[in-house]
Amino acid sequence: LSVSTTSIYVGLHDVFHVSQLRKFIPNPFRPVELETIDLKPDLTYQPDPVRIVDRDVKTLRNKEILIVKVEWEQSPDGEFTWELESEMAKNYPYLFSGKF
Repeated sequence: LSVSTTSIYVGLHDVFHVSQLRKFIPNPFRPVELETIDLKPDLTYQPDPVRIVDRDVKTLRNKEILIVKVEWEQSPDGEFTWELESEMAKNYPYLFSGKF
């Protein structure tokens, strides 16, 4: 859009009606780049952690457990998991070099 026509659309919402959707038709001649993934013999995959986002203490009846919020490689944005800090420190010590 040009600058002159942009001011016309300032008050419009950026929504669309479902009737505007069309079925996706893939192009068989367009190459699709696939990532290589190292699979274990049992066909499972373990992604590597990227960084520790947060830290917390989970309190059970009379026990406190340290947990960390981990961002994993190739996970969608904003998707994290809570893991035991002791396990993460044992398996991935490089994540704790610049400890909170």
